[in-house]
Amino acid sequence: MEIERAKELGFCFGVRRAVTILEKAARKRGEIATLGPIVHNPRVVEMLAERGVTVVDNLDEVKGDTLAITTHGIGSEVLADIKARQLSLIDTTCPIVRSAQKVAQKLAGAGFWVVIFGDATHPEVKGLLSWAGNKAVATLNNDEALNIVSMPQRLGILSQTTQSQSNFYNFVKEILGVALPETREVRVVNTICAATQKRQEVALELARRSELMIVVGGRNSANTQRLVEMCSSLAETYLVESASEINGGWLLDKNHIGITAGASTPDQVIEEVVSRLNSLSQPVI
Repeated sequence: MEIERAKELGFCFGVRRAVTILEKAARKRGEIATLGPIVHNPRVVEMLAERGVTVVDNLDEVKGDTLAITTHGIGSEVLADIKARQLSLIDTTCPIVRSAQKVAQKLAGAGFWVVIFGDATHPEVKGLLSWAGNKAVATLNNDEALNIVSMPQRLGILSQTTQSQSNFYNFVKEILGVALPETREVRVVNTICAATQKRQEVALELARRSELMIVVGGRNSANTQRLVEMCSSLAETYLVESASEINGGWLLDKNHIGITAGASTPDQVIEEVVSRLNSLSQPVI
């Protein structure tokens, strides 16, 4: 049995940067709170907790004087509240997410109605909506995006950074088919992370020649879930957060197994998964 890893998997630049920043800050300052988990991966959260980085759900739970913003970023209102409380701020917002926030703010400031292709309940998208002001909507549904009382004269479209290019393209195409007769100006900005896109491409390439795909990552991770969805269309696919979740029955009659991982998955977890697959594939003597 052959076990093959995707050419690109695991920690992306933004996640590795955030973890490094927090580890250094914790060594220097002691206990630090993050507004929500720094990334959507339980192992990373546990690892940072051992170093004094704790997670709070709202600003009222902050006990010390230092707060870290997660890789997903925050909205303008939350930022204003943090400043009003005079908290020392550590910003680990992913640079790609920061760029998308600036796009949303610029479009709104120029008078565009902003449509964000993304999950409205996701922290990143909530932040984007905040920076876009009160004339914005976030959805993965074309009909919902078009259900604006009157089609605006100026329409701006961008994406949650972890969505797939093909889905974003289809979303934009359908909106334009309805909007153009009434809308005079449309501005589409591709804010999808290039690293995310590359991981999706190589995962699909691997899934096409694999009989089984193992996706390693947090169940609440948007980019990890996207990998699962995409690989599932081509091969039998399972999502695991740790090596212990792997079922030996999955490997029966499988000759080629592919492994990919979400952008917030530590290298150590990937190695543990590979090790377990290797041990399960060995014949019992």
